[in-house]
Amino acid sequence: MTATEQQTPATSRRIHPAWWVAAVTMAALMAAAGFRSSTGALLVPLEKDFGWSRSTTSGAVSLNLIIYGLTAPFAAALMERFGIRRVVAASLTPVAAGSGLTLVMTSPWQLWLLWGFAIGIGTGSLALVFGAVVANRWFVKNRGVVIGVFSAASSTGQLIFLPAIANLAEGPGWRWAAAVTTVFAALLVPFVWWLLRDHPSDIGTTAYGASEPLPRPAPPTRSAARVAIGALRENTRSRTFWILFGTFWICGWSTNGLIGTHFIPAAHDHGMPASTSAGLLALIGIFDIIGTVASGWLTDRVDSRYLLCGYYFFRGLSLLGVPYLLGPHVHPSLFLFILFYGLDWVATVPPTVALCRQHFGIEKASVVFGWVFAAHMVGAGVAASFAGWIREWRGDYFGAWLTAGALCLLGAVACLMIPKRPVTEVG
Repeated sequence: MTATEQQTPATSRRIHPAWWVAAVTMAALMAAAGFRSSTGALLVPLEKDFGWSRSTTSGAVSLNLIIYGLTAPFAAALMERFGIRRVVAASLTPVAAGSGLTLVMTSPWQLWLLWGFAIGIGTGSLALVFGAVVANRWFVKNRGVVIGVFSAASSTGQLIFLPAIANLAEGPGWRWAAAVTTVFAALLVPFVWWLLRDHPSDIGTTAYGASEPLPRPAPPTRSAARVAIGALRENTRSRTFWILFGTFWICGWSTNGLIGTHFIPAAHDHGMPASTSAGLLALIGIFDIIGTVASGWLTDRVDSRYLLCGYYFFRGLSLLGVPYLLGPHVHPSLFLFILFYGLDWVATVPPTVALCRQHFGIEKASVVFGWVFAAHMVGAGVAASFAGWIREWRGDYFGAWLTAGALCLLGAVACLMIPKRPVTEVG
């Protein structure tokens, strides 16, 4: 089949097939984020129902976040070896099973097993590294914007799921919330199998914006584990890798680990109803959609190092002010924090993905970003336990807010130490 013949199907359609692939990718990313974010809304109901401590429940969340992150580089390698569609469809199974089995759990170890391992592995395979693989394969034009949209999908999932889960937990009970997660995960599988494709060449088309067909990458001859570990070993001497690794660790600490896990319980400590604080988290999701898509647009035009520096700097300042803003009611100052923090929530993703691609090449970028993303979630896991420990020790979250703010300011400085000129950029 010639290049002209391959391009004909793409040009004869109004909507390029890449956008259908992007749509189902967004749906999977939204679902994974919804499943992941539900844990924050269920901490207090589980503690009341079973009499478990905050350290017990936040420890399960920490395990979930760490497993979620460590799964990402291996999931990227599995996608390269067995295909995106198979891995994504298979990943929804442990999510549905893990959420469904919480309905009959009775002991903390079961919570750690189901939340930590089952849902952690399933959602980790549907993490942002999945979106990076799709964007790198299916898009040449507007790649940064697409990665921004994929990043915003996590906030959209939070926006859709979190208020519903919080209301179910306060009303009929947390088991109803777990059941909704189970059903949605199971229903998503056939849509993934129907619409998702591994590569443009599978349907005789080109990547969006490509002037000619991109070569289909040969499946790795090594196992997924060796590919993932090999990528880590190859880049341990790279300063850029360790800066991205460290700053994304801080990113995870200050988002999923602290705000995503403890914002609702922290607001509850100040007398705010869980449904109200869950609504504020959902509002963060709305603003994040705007901020992350804008960040993707900026990534195509502005030096990513400066973008990351600005994002971490202003996030740090905002977190330092949180303990003075929380109360039983939503005041304008707290709303201003929600607006500002929401615009910055995962705006760091598009420039981080771009720097991975620029410095390590498009063929290695997905697995390298998988390790950087793993750092993000390990940082989140450590922060979830750290904040829970601070809460039990001091009776409030003041130290947790100050620590996160200081780390973000440190991350802002570190981003300026990334070399100015990329080593290589392919694609």
